[in-house]
Amino acid sequence: MSVNQAPLPLMALAVAAMVGIAGCSPAEQAATAPAANGTQTASEPVSGLRFVTAEAAEGDVVAARVGETVITISDVQREAQARDLVVEDAPLDPASAQFRSVLEELIDQRLLALEAARRELDAEPEAQRRLAAAEERILGNILVETAVAETVTEEAIQRVYEEQSRLTPSTIEVRARHILLETREEADEAARLISEGTDFAELATRISQDPATRLVGGDLGYFTRDSIIPGFADIAFATEEGAVSAPFETEYGWHVLAIVDRRAQPRPSLEAMRPNIVRFLTLQGIDAVLSDLRSSYPVVITAGSAPGDLRTPDMPGEDAEAPSEADADGRDG
Repeated sequence: MSVNQAPLPLMALAVAAMVGIAGCSPAEQAATAPAANGTQTASEPVSGLRFVTAEAAEGDVVAARVGETVITISDVQREAQARDLVVEDAPLDPASAQFRSVLEELIDQRLLALEAARRELDAEPEAQRRLAAAEERILGNILVETAVAETVTEEAIQRVYEEQSRLTPSTIEVRARHILLETREEADEAARLISEGTDFAELATRISQDPATRLVGGDLGYFTRDSIIPGFADIAFATEEGAVSAPFETEYGWHVLAIVDRRAQPRPSLEAMRPNIVRFLTLQGIDAVLSDLRSSYPVVITAGSAPGDLRTPDMPGEDAEAPSEADADGRDG
């Protein structure tokens, strides 16, 4: 699997995992932390809910008190990051309107949760099912984050970059200038003037009808064979560096082309490739974890009927036709 390839199931898992972690509120992210003993501490849950605490953890600051519980500045910060309101590790000013807005929403969320617990709604079967599903998802996401952190290192990124750079074939690109005109006669006249010593770029600025390049002397910059229309590419890559082509026609009109330079396309920088490499290593890490887990935990899919080519003669499919009366009579005879 190359850096630019991504199996869809793994990509969906990676995206879901990252979005799931980002979308979890501070309360949900702490849902799996049990109390250490029977004595209530600053981080021990209160009101029968595992995700709310009576005091801020050491080093944290209380932003609001809701009943017996607290919401801390770090709670607000994590929620703001989960919503992409701030970049990671960028502090949110507690005096800002944005901080207050996020805090108010967390207060509303806490009030609703506390009232639900008071009514013992968390003991309802549906609530238990949804809480269990959330806990399962969060734990899985934490495992994925751990695996990704171990896989996506600077050393690994550099290694993949070097491997991809070594394996990627060198691509030739050319830099060209052109003059675009309407008729063959105009193109022939332009070619004659150039052959007599008229500067190509100056002439392009004066007479070319290509609005995108006329003001820069017809400069098209560097391009590869695959990045420009076929007819134009054939002439460009057949013309020697420093030479001027004979007039030729494309769907856009008549051209005169000058090749300024020819080179091997520079390889992309590490920073340009970094997002794709990180994505590749992330998927690779998830794939490795799932492969190991499927070896460790037996998985038997029991839903649905077996595919037709796996059925034995003693196990007809659900859509198998019952024998007709005529067939039955024939067998009886």
